[in-house]
Amino acid sequence: MTQSAQTSWLFPPAPTPSLAVLNRTERFPVRRILCVGQNYAAHAREMGSDPTRQRPFFFAKPADALVTDGADPAYPGETANLHHEVELVAALGPDGVVGWAVGCDLTRRDIQAAAKEKGRPWDAAKGFDQSAPCGVLTLGALPDPDAVIRLSVNGVVKQEGRLGDMILDPEAIVAEANKLWAMRAGDLIFTGTPEGVGPLVRGDRVEATIEGLEPLTFTVAP
Repeated sequence: MTQSAQTSWLFPPAPTPSLAVLNRTERFPVRRILCVGQNYAAHAREMGSDPTRQRPFFFAKPADALVTDGADPAYPGETANLHHEVELVAALGPDGVVGWAVGCDLTRRDIQAAAKEKGRPWDAAKGFDQSAPCGVLTLGALPDPDAVIRLSVNGVVKQEGRLGDMILDPEAIVAEANKLWAMRAGDLIFTGTPEGVGPLVRGDRVEATIEGLEPLTFTVAP
């Protein structure tokens, strides 16, 4: 008998998180989410780091932190300082990166600051429920490095840069990730954010764009 035929569950397993794929009926099943911290020099500096002395680094979000298909993330509890971070998202298939999407790494900045001060993990600051809004996946090659990455809040531009401003480009990011994990099909990598991160409040309308990809829009729900 196969394992599936042998297995019975104490309760039904949770659905597999997934992304819609542009012009396809199939969805991209998500196994896990990795994120790259301080991968744009200007953002590293605005966070108090020296990009010439500290290399970009990884942290994780659970796959079920995804917010997809036009849904609106709720404003999380236990924070008074929720921040936006627009990012290019790389989606891995069986033979490497198969597509790209626009994502937003939502961050409880006050909790992150407290964790940094005490040398504690960032999980509660970065990996909370609904902390990873992500747009439709576009299959194919990396967008042009000159493509503009931008985020607006209520129509006002807050973040803007170019993909070529990354310290580690996506190919290098995947290579570095493979040194730390066995990267597999279904993995997503949020590749870092340009400068201009800042607060969101309930009711804010966010539009995140990268030239050549489907935009991501959402409203921060109460």
